[in-house]
Amino acid sequence: MSHAHQHPHSHGSLTRRAALASVTTALFLLVLKGYAASATGSVAMLGSLADTALDLVASLVTLYGVRIAAAPADHDHRFGHGKAEALVALFQVVVIAVSAVGIGWRAVDRLVRSEATAHAEYGIAVSGVAILATFGLLFYQRQVIRRTGSVAIQADHVHYQSDLLLNLSVIAALVLDQYVGLTGADPIFGVAIALWLAWGAWRASSRAIDQLMDKEWPEEKRQRFLEIAARHPELRGIHDLRTRTSGAHDFVQFHVWVDPDMTVAEAHKVMEEMEHKLEAEFPGAEILIHLDPEGQVDRPGDSLRETDLTPRTGPAL
Repeated sequence: MSHAHQHPHSHGSLTRRAALASVTTALFLLVLKGYAASATGSVAMLGSLADTALDLVASLVTLYGVRIAAAPADHDHRFGHGKAEALVALFQVVVIAVSAVGIGWRAVDRLVRSEATAHAEYGIAVSGVAILATFGLLFYQRQVIRRTGSVAIQADHVHYQSDLLLNLSVIAALVLDQYVGLTGADPIFGVAIALWLAWGAWRASSRAIDQLMDKEWPEEKRQRFLEIAARHPELRGIHDLRTRTSGAHDFVQFHVWVDPDMTVAEAHKVMEEMEHKLEAEFPGAEILIHLDPEGQVDRPGDSLRETDLTPRTGPAL
């Protein structure tokens, strides 16, 4: 039995910096939107303010969560702390859902009372600044997600994507309400914002739940892993492949068939060569390989479950 274990130390640093950038952005926008909501009386701006306040709470929790997730494995957590990111992502889902309910309630109340907005120029200017700041944060988050695969930063990214629509809606609502004369536009946009946030909460929850439930990798990623693993000429077959993701770390285990007459030293050399190739394509993945003599199946049906995953260019099972 052999394994390869490589944790990219830069991942924790990247996710912490991304979370800190979210906190800084939320603090900056909270001050601006607080002033604009007070000056305009806009329910859409109030909704945007409430969302930014919850953004700040979520970002602080994310910062704490990614610090825990980046901690190395210890005696009580042999597989690391990566699932802390999934728990943080679920917390963010709750925050987004609460925000949606609060904004929706305020918008409906505004429709009933028919209250007017004022000083639209303040709200429009602040929303414009918020859009620019959010664009910058989203760009940085995308770079971090691409390099780390962090589920916590991904959930934060989804939340701030909704903020773009939120700020654009505030501008549209204020323009229609004060300059075009459609007095019901502001609360109607508030309802639309609430529905959009609820949809964002639903989307953000799926990946976090997948990690907590140890869902298998996507089919394309599994196929690519099998194709690379099966390229070694001494390999007679692969079966019982199991994969999962925890935070920014991937875990893989599988059984391989080799020539029954192969010595332990020869088999070990084959496994090391396989590991080096897999590490190059899947950096940071923890790989556990179990050796079997050709034809050996520890549990009936294991090899059959992997038949459809056999790479066409690799050796037959």
